[in-house]
Amino acid sequence: MARIELVELAHAYRPDPQKPEDYALRPMTMTWQDGGAYALLGPSGCGKTTLLNIISGLLRPSHGRVLFDGRDVTDLPTEARNIAQVFQFPVIYDTMTVHDNLAFPLRNRRVPEPEVRKRVAQVAELLELTPDLRHRASGLSADMKQKISLGRGLVRKDVAAILFDEPLTVIDPHLKWQLRSKLKQIHHELKLSLIYVTHDQVEALTFADQVVLMQAGEVVQAGTPQELFEEPAHTFVGYFIGSPGMNLLPCSASAGGVQVGNAVVPLDAATLERARGAGGLTLGIRPEFLGAGHVDGPDAVPAVIERVDDLGNFKIATATLGGQTLKAKLPEDAVLTPGPGYLHFPPTQTKLYADSRLVR
Repeated sequence: MARIELVELAHAYRPDPQKPEDYALRPMTMTWQDGGAYALLGPSGCGKTTLLNIISGLLRPSHGRVLFDGRDVTDLPTEARNIAQVFQFPVIYDTMTVHDNLAFPLRNRRVPEPEVRKRVAQVAELLELTPDLRHRASGLSADMKQKISLGRGLVRKDVAAILFDEPLTVIDPHLKWQLRSKLKQIHHELKLSLIYVTHDQVEALTFADQVVLMQAGEVVQAGTPQELFEEPAHTFVGYFIGSPGMNLLPCSASAGGVQVGNAVVPLDAATLERARGAGGLTLGIRPEFLGAGHVDGPDAVPAVIERVDDLGNFKIATATLGGQTLKAKLPEDAVLTPGPGYLHFPPTQTKLYADSRLVR
């Protein structure tokens, strides 16, 4: 296991990059602690796999350095970095038994056979593969093969980190939750350094202690799932995390708040002062924090309730304010009907963004 440091790291596939758009991976500096569980999250093409391949040694960065426990490994090949990688599609030997597939990385490093059998038994028990150890891998389902691939990454005790590149893509949806839970359990039991690449926010938020959210080659925010949900540092974080995503409304500064169309949403004076002179103001509030009802109040703004959808254990209200559409997530027993109403903006949960960045 290792502490991984990325120092002024950037990568461009084209020669002589001049502007941010020329980079597949924009300059970044960050540290991932030994034994942490990290998720690289973002849409397709945002740079997640490029970053993972730089860490693994499959790709040399055009700028910056990669350090494992303070040791510069930027120019070292993959086999010299002591990492394990689990890919999107299972990489196993179909002609071997499950036991021999799990044992292969250890035997390849000349680990004594008694230790091989002991370690394979431990990992097989963790992944619930013990009944299948004598079976050939060729006859197994895709999810079983991916469990073997996971096991091949976990079987070595000496790895600096285990890298997962969208490992659950080929798994049936009803089995994904089980495997994510199993990975979480394994992380807590073995204290391994895990880096997990995914475009699925549910996978990232349920697996990782720290989520690194990327867009267009840039890390827009890194933090705990709670931090990304409650304190999005960028409008993209608010939009990408959550279902529905954050309500984002273009606005302008006004006396006592911000103006959305003809309506004024109250906002504290300190936030307004920090945003003074900034351009591109956007008001943000998550549907979970936005109140909707027919009762006026100090943080209420007149609006029109367009419809209310009952989703069983909660309701989603769709409303319009100043020509903008908002969503409010309400309790199952909320009483709300279409027509004139009020939206309630709790001051501590209402965010202001200038040029897409949170005004702190």
